[in-house]
Amino acid sequence: MANDPHQMVCEPCKGGVDPLAGDELLAYASYVPEWDVVEDRKITRTFKFRNFVDALAFVNRIGALAEEMGHHPDITLGWGKVGVTLFTHKIGGLHANDFILAAHIDKLEGAST
Repeated sequence: MANDPHQMVCEPCKGGVDPLAGDELLAYASYVPEWDVVEDRKITRTFKFRNFVDALAFVNRIGALAEEMGHHPDITLGWGKVGVTLFTHKIGGLHANDFILAAHIDKLEGAST
């Protein structure tokens, strides 16, 4: 089983490693069940909010966390919703860092709204 990403921090990915696949990918995905694995290449989640201001505040919290972790998601912002997509560009797929950041995003204030 993969290490619990809730207890981990991102480490720089220098490339040259294979993307997660098979049982290892499924093990990491089991820790973030609210996230969808898309084509075994990326993970996505949409967060819902009461209004634009709350959604924007959440985006800012994600941005601060991403800077702290050194791993940056693709984020979309709309009225009452925030979409987050994670994958590791250097390897063209999923890395442990994607699940680590997803797990930490899930713990942010307002994530379960």
